[in-house]
Amino acid sequence: MGKKDTRLEVIKMIISSQELSKQDELMAELEKAGYPTAQATLSRDLKLLGVVKAQNQAGHYVYMLPNTRAYRSVSDNHITVMAMNRMGALGVRFSGNLAVIKTLPGHAAHVAYDIDHADLPCIVGTVAGDDTVLLVLEEGTDRAQALNDLSKVLPMTKD
Repeated sequence: MGKKDTRLEVIKMIISSQELSKQDELMAELEKAGYPTAQATLSRDLKLLGVVKAQNQAGHYVYMLPNTRAYRSVSDNHITVMAMNRMGALGVRFSGNLAVIKTLPGHAAHVAYDIDHADLPCIVGTVAGDDTVLLVLEEGTDRAQALNDLSKVLPMTKD
């Protein structure tokens, strides 16, 4: 999948998971996801995708994908999944052998899935809510090791 195709996938995920009404808001979300984009490029992408502005339940006009309220055909492409994680995972805090990852609303399940399927040696398992993932760490795992292992799945943990 090329850079443009991946960027288009990320745009679809952003639009389907957030209510944005301005291009600069969408550009900021794309930058957070690791896809900084010029306004002219974004305009062309929105036109290509057939994105429209429609009224949401609160009466505000927001970007929506054509003929659907949510984007359901997310590809399994590793780059797209990592882009979603960069966009969704916000931070990690530790307490004993537990860690909590805060995410954007609706992203916790995806983040937990990727962690569970990465078979990280220090992670016993995860429990996902809407915007929070609880991690159970292997006994004796220190925070530096946990962050190092998590950085293989969540680029935001490298800092």
